[in-house]
Amino acid sequence: MIKFGTNPIAWANDDDQTIGADIPTQRILEEAGHLIGFDGIENGHRWPQDDPQALMELLAGYGLAFVSGWHSMHLLTHSVEDEKQAIQPHLDKLKHNGCKVCIACETSNSIQGQNLPLSERPVLDVQGMKDFGAKVEEIARYCEDQGIALVYHHHMGTVVQSPDDIDAFMAATGPATKLLFDAGHCYFGGGDPAEILARHVARVAHFHAKNVRPAIRARVEAEGLSFMDGVRAGVFTVPGDQEGGIDFEPLLRILKGHGYDGWIVIEAEQDPDQRNPLLYQTLGLHTLKRIARETGLI
Repeated sequence: MIKFGTNPIAWANDDDQTIGADIPTQRILEEAGHLIGFDGIENGHRWPQDDPQALMELLAGYGLAFVSGWHSMHLLTHSVEDEKQAIQPHLDKLKHNGCKVCIACETSNSIQGQNLPLSERPVLDVQGMKDFGAKVEEIARYCEDQGIALVYHHHMGTVVQSPDDIDAFMAATGPATKLLFDAGHCYFGGGDPAEILARHVARVAHFHAKNVRPAIRARVEAEGLSFMDGVRAGVFTVPGDQEGGIDFEPLLRILKGHGYDGWIVIEAEQDPDQRNPLLYQTLGLHTLKRIARETGLI
């Protein structure tokens, strides 16, 4: 059954915590749950991090389920056994909250939070990707044994960014490793979201409905800006925003055609002083639900 979620980075950014720092946590939850009507919300730095029960109770007070949360992997610098130990507390929190997926991304050499142009992001050679993929698959099997699917998040500034990276990563992993398909990061990374989703939809187990403003994406590339420079400039937005360059109808139609039944999450970080989260998240959810009804996804 399709459920619709959001991410608190629309209100209070995790990577640059000065963005939205003045917004009370209660407002985030009240707007996401009671006013907009999302089914759940992903992790954020405002939530209890080390008490799974407190997390559940906090979100439940606003009618929200805990969708899942990001885990930073370091498989390029740590052993598989070390990574199993590192991910276990996160898995315990997910299991306690009834989550089905663990969002994971390799960040040991990522530049996503650094003041560097995206052109300097790390790239793995053919053998490097194969070796990395084999390690990810081991961690995915470890998660799978505990009833959790590892969904890998392709992400700007990391070793899995471009369409070619996604293809190579998917070829180097599987069947335990699933894909978190992020429409915005796919488009930002130079891909056609419908084309990439269609190619890998059989292994997609989580979906981020992030939109991109093409003009700002072009500026990031032309001026050699960092990922966070792009975020602060407003490169991301929600489905339904006329400034966005992604058509979500083909994407949801592809999901429908392959029987997708997981979460659809609006993960679109914007500066709340520039774009009111209540208005933009409402637009995003209404747009997705309309398209989902039209395509028969719901």
